[in-house]
Amino acid sequence: MAATLLPTLSPPASRAAALLLLRRAPPKPFRAPAPLLRRVLAPGPSLPVRSPTFRSSLATMPSTAAAAASGSRADLLMLGIETSCDDTAAAVVRGDGEILSQVVSSQEDLLVKWGGVSPKMAEEAHALAIDQVVQKALDDANVSESDLSAVAVTVGPGLSLCLRVGVHKARQIAKAFRLPIVGVHHMEAHALVSRLVNKDLDFPFLALLISGGHNLLVLAHGLGQYVQLGTTIDDAIGEAYDKSARWLGLDMRKGGGPALEQLALEGDPNAVEFRVPMRQHKDCNFSYAGLKTQVRLAIESRNIPADEIPISSATEEDRQLRANIAASFQRVAVLHLEERCQRAVEWALKMDSSIKYFVVSGGVASNQYVRTSLNHIAEKNDLQLVCPPPRLCTDNGVMIAWTGLEHFIAGRFDDPPAVDEPDDMQYDLRPRWPLGEEYSEGRSVARSMKTARVHPSLTSMIQGSAH
Repeated sequence: MAATLLPTLSPPASRAAALLLLRRAPPKPFRAPAPLLRRVLAPGPSLPVRSPTFRSSLATMPSTAAAAASGSRADLLMLGIETSCDDTAAAVVRGDGEILSQVVSSQEDLLVKWGGVSPKMAEEAHALAIDQVVQKALDDANVSESDLSAVAVTVGPGLSLCLRVGVHKARQIAKAFRLPIVGVHHMEAHALVSRLVNKDLDFPFLALLISGGHNLLVLAHGLGQYVQLGTTIDDAIGEAYDKSARWLGLDMRKGGGPALEQLALEGDPNAVEFRVPMRQHKDCNFSYAGLKTQVRLAIESRNIPADEIPISSATEEDRQLRANIAASFQRVAVLHLEERCQRAVEWALKMDSSIKYFVVSGGVASNQYVRTSLNHIAEKNDLQLVCPPPRLCTDNGVMIAWTGLEHFIAGRFDDPPAVDEPDDMQYDLRPRWPLGEEYSEGRSVARSMKTARVHPSLTSMIQGSAH
């Protein structure tokens, strides 16, 4: 069996009670941390469960917590660790939202070499980078592990091999320094980081989360309370951008999405008549597999030698053909987003007419064409578009730390790992982990059967623990 790592162990405490119970001492001057075990992760045997227990009384807390009980939220310090896919990231964030540090180690060279994410290669890259990334985040924040209030770490969704590296590191630190630990849902973190940069953003709000692996439309009723309005039934928009960019021979070192968006500026968005996906389906789900196929066929029919000749060596005529395909793809890909989002807005307002904000986050939200197009949807429906800055749209440790803080203050966290927890403990990771429960009008029977074996949603876990 596996060690549990959930943010949902007990009903949420009141904010005042949480501040009283959870706060640790204010930051102290930096000092060198105690040495931690550093090694590449290796699979270990299944081990007994180490079940964490919710801290229910002040007596169970370190003495520093009692000393800090009269302080403010700003006294809280959270380390966030993110390794769900191909970026190793860490950050330290104060309880009031001040970002003290943000460190990201990219795997862009591996992406170019392997033509995408190779889980095993990504795991090894995370294992090599994680110690340095976390230490730099602490150094840049001028704190040590003993100054932290807790550690937050992504436990899903994502690639299990990659998730394991971050969770292992987080539990190492939590065990060595007796820190509570918060397991974070990666997609919730993308949604909630907007609350860090926009202090007026309150629940409820509609969120579109778009990245290389995810297309997700959710109505956020409250912390940990989400209704899923739509998701991808095959490929996400970021995957379509990346594959199209690769087929067009673009430089992938900074990501296929940014490269394609840049090339599209040179093209005619109406030059190629791509079909908009799923117009016959009156729901909020997404599909980009068919559009990808259309792009590949368009490249082949025009005899574009992208496999042999990169865009940097293309003739002027060849470059224009590629630019036209890129611009036409982007127009249709984003039009598909717009159509689904418009229906989602209508559904969300029917459920809760008090919604004022439309949050767009995730790596693809860095795309300015996407932002401009979706702002039209927001304005049309009298909503305010909220997008994090680009550095907080792509995977990062800040969003994990901030989401950890939100749940920590709500009283959802694990105790420090047992002092005798084996270093090769198997962890309860959630590679396929829905964020919310499906809205009845948007439920797809075929897709529901396909995903029947995923973990229960974060929302259902929280609701279940409150009863």
